[in-house]
Amino acid sequence: MLDFETKISGIEYKIRQLIESKKALEKQLSESEQRNRELESQIYNNNLIIKQLEEQNKILNLGNTLSDKGNTTEIKIKINRLIREIDKSIELLTKVEK
Repeated sequence: MLDFETKISGIEYKIRQLIESKKALEKQLSESEQRNRELESQIYNNNLIIKQLEEQNKILNLGNTLSDKGNTTEIKIKINRLIREIDKSIELLTKVEK
């Protein structure tokens, strides 16, 4: 009988250890998911900053080209490229609204 009780105690101990291990893993998973959300948010914000800087760079380049006043063909090409980008943006916006 004592041997049977010892085995049951051993099983109960192992079950408690498994439950504690499960709780620790769930906590670790929750922390990892939170960290993942934070990193995704940071990536999103960084991508927004990159896009803003790219737009500023385009504007500065266009301004520099306009200030040169030497090559009107290059200016026309850049203006046409910007117009095409604006048209694409408008087209995407109208698709989203539908």
